[in-house]
Amino acid sequence: MSAIRIGNGYDLHQLVAGRPLILGGVQIDHCLGLLGHSDADVLTHAIMDALLGALSLGDIGHYFPPSDPKWAGANSLDLLAQVNDLLHAQGWQVGNIDSVVVAERPKLKPHIAAMRDRLAEVLQLNPTQIGIKATTNEQLGPVGEERAIVSYAVALLEQIE
Repeated sequence: MSAIRIGNGYDLHQLVAGRPLILGGVQIDHCLGLLGHSDADVLTHAIMDALLGALSLGDIGHYFPPSDPKWAGANSLDLLAQVNDLLHAQGWQVGNIDSVVVAERPKLKPHIAAMRDRLAEVLQLNPTQIGIKATTNEQLGPVGEERAIVSYAVALLEQIE
């Protein structure tokens, strides 16, 4: 077995009125929010799937199924902490994470540092170990039409010595 593993993650949620917009654990002022069983934080969900995937542990739906009322309205950072505990119990730690959030609006650049800091705190990492980029979909598809937000993430795990 190698001493490093790489995983990737993806998540998409529909934008709707009457829900908060939470990305990377940060609530962002916007007229629309993400629809989901939990807080629908697509960035955190993509990161969790990347971490779990690196160790062939399935996806977040396996651990936090939307059919279970226990996870209704859950804070995704709390779920991320549980995934991090699972990684450590398996003998692994996060080396680094790179991610991208695709949204037409709102502009996310002013919030990236706060998102990175929140995620780093939960994962017990230096913020420089977490990359977050934001882009648009050039008004194409459901993301470009402001009907959804999507996130992609890649995680490198290192075996704990």
